[in-house]
Amino acid sequence: MIATNAPTVVHRDTDSVEQIAELFPSLRHIANDDLRRRVAACWREAMATGNESKGWSAEQLRRLPFTLKAGENGMLFVEHLNSCAAQCRAIARVLQETFGARVPVNLDVLIAGALLADIGKLYELRVDDRGQASQSDSGRLVRHPFSGVAVAARHGIPDEVLHIIAAHSFEGDKIERSIECIIFHHADFVDFDIAGFLGRRATERRS
Repeated sequence: MIATNAPTVVHRDTDSVEQIAELFPSLRHIANDDLRRRVAACWREAMATGNESKGWSAEQLRRLPFTLKAGENGMLFVEHLNSCAAQCRAIARVLQETFGARVPVNLDVLIAGALLADIGKLYELRVDDRGQASQSDSGRLVRHPFSGVAVAARHGIPDEVLHIIAAHSFEGDKIERSIECIIFHHADFVDFDIAGFLGRRATERRS
């Protein structure tokens, strides 16, 4: 369960920021020190309280599949988040080089959103004693954009980043996405569509 009525939490532990950055190196590219610490704090909470309150180790996260919806595709959750964050930074660089100030991109908001968009999957998913991943009971009722916003809001993450978490998937199709959310949305689906392609090919080979 996610506590949504608890007071905002602020963590100032530099060592634990570096521990999270070992999983997600793009965290180091968030220029604003306070935002960087808050993003790390979100991950510490989700790792401690997700997986149906059993928590997640870094190694469990490294072995977790990126998605359960695309068959056996070989793409992993941590790899996906790092891929999306790197894609977002690259897209932002190209947009800046091509359009300059005509397409304003807040890089800190973009990176923070890329790193937090899927944090709710730590509540949406669970692993059994054999390391097999499946949807959690909570995940059947509350998808990761909602649980992700709940965690991030508790840690005082800015609304511009909450918007990316909330609207990055199909839940955002009915609203106007920000520039940063548009960038992440497409980076996210680059990986998702490739995962689906690889999953279909794996199924065909076994047939």
